[in-house]
Amino acid sequence: MDYDVLIIGSGPGGYVAAIRAAQLKMKVAVVERSELGGICLNWGCIPTKALLKSAQVFDYLNHAKEYGITVSGEVVPDFGAMVARSRTVAEGMSRGVQFLFRKNKVEHLKGFGRLSGNGSVEVEDMEGNKKTYSASHIIIATGARSKELPNLKQDGKKIIGYREAMTLPELPGSMVVVGSGAIGSEFANFYQMLGTKVTLIEFLPRIVPNEDEEVSKQLERSFKKGGMQVMTGSSVESADTSGEKVMVMVKTPGGNQLIETDIVLSAVGVTTNLEGTGLEEAGVKTEKGKVIVDDFYRSSVKGVYAIGDIVHGPALAHVASAEGIICVEKIAGKEVKPLDYGNIPACTYTSPEIASVGLTETAAREAGYDIKVGKFPFTASGKASASGSKDGFVKLIFDSAYGELLGAHLIGANVTEMIAELVVARKLETTAHEIIKSVHPHPTMSEAVMEAAAAAYDEVIHL
Repeated sequence: MDYDVLIIGSGPGGYVAAIRAAQLKMKVAVVERSELGGICLNWGCIPTKALLKSAQVFDYLNHAKEYGITVSGEVVPDFGAMVARSRTVAEGMSRGVQFLFRKNKVEHLKGFGRLSGNGSVEVEDMEGNKKTYSASHIIIATGARSKELPNLKQDGKKIIGYREAMTLPELPGSMVVVGSGAIGSEFANFYQMLGTKVTLIEFLPRIVPNEDEEVSKQLERSFKKGGMQVMTGSSVESADTSGEKVMVMVKTPGGNQLIETDIVLSAVGVTTNLEGTGLEEAGVKTEKGKVIVDDFYRSSVKGVYAIGDIVHGPALAHVASAEGIICVEKIAGKEVKPLDYGNIPACTYTSPEIASVGLTETAAREAGYDIKVGKFPFTASGKASASGSKDGFVKLIFDSAYGELLGAHLIGANVTEMIAELVVARKLETTAHEIIKSVHPHPTMSEAVMEAAAAAYDEVIHL
């Protein structure tokens, strides 16, 4: 065999699996035809956060007077410079993966990889040359791409996906964003903060529909306060791109509505990259566009594994990384446990941010739990008041019988940095009173976690 482990795809699942396998003294190679780091580092998680930070700084400057600061002259966003900064950040992260590969002696096979049977992978380079490599273990980590709706075909100019949304040549005057998940909400928020007239359209009854209902309502209030038009229970019926503007026909609960806009961003989810990978020919079983795997990511074919967006589970970078580590540690014969998908944090980097883990209030009740709910608003937080970021709250859900933390739902400034405490608490089966009696530093946003737990048991001090 040429390699112990050969991985197709270098996203946060593939490159993390490769490095961990190399640490475990295996000979490893990664097949990647594009930039190392995959979509997340190059066209997803990292560059979007760089763009959002630029928009946040612009927003700070527009509200400088509230902090006792006078800014002379007009504050104008340099959209091209923001995009350039975002690309520089992404390129730096990709170079970081290159460094880690060299440090850990992971080989990069540049090209498109496909299974070719009997423990081998055919790699076709950019010139069309093909070479076959053998490996004892092959991990498929090819990720996903922007999903297209039949009546909203992306042309890359007037109807775009998330990739084009990061590199538009100029700031559009208006934009319709279709889909209010993390991707749609983040881009809607980004462009809104820069002055674009944004309409956010969601088919389901509320935006960020996977979040707790109260979180959804809070984000919608914040978006509307910033001037965004939010249309829920609505769907795009057609988009006419024949003229200078895009004419979007939207079916709403009150009837059809025609919206004129410069750009339509389709953010209705992702679809897996399985085409051309040779899975079917190799006999690897799939279901609804996902590879069927066991708890340790073994497919139906011995020696072939799959991780990340192409298997069932949340399509999140940190999930793919965790799956990759579990997969290669199992291959190495380590004692490992299956991933607990019930304790995966989700983060949305809007302003205010959203972070959550575990059951929503509705899901907890539907599961038959007798619950206690504690909620602490950031309007009552000294740190939030001092920082000028009072939108949002911390909401915790406990099982009344044992005080077990069932779910945590946060919306506010920097809450994506606060959620890890609650992920660890759930992992350790921490009770409400253990959170209440754990002294939290003052003044911090994280005090709201302790206060929310106290609120569930009528012990809250600052409310």
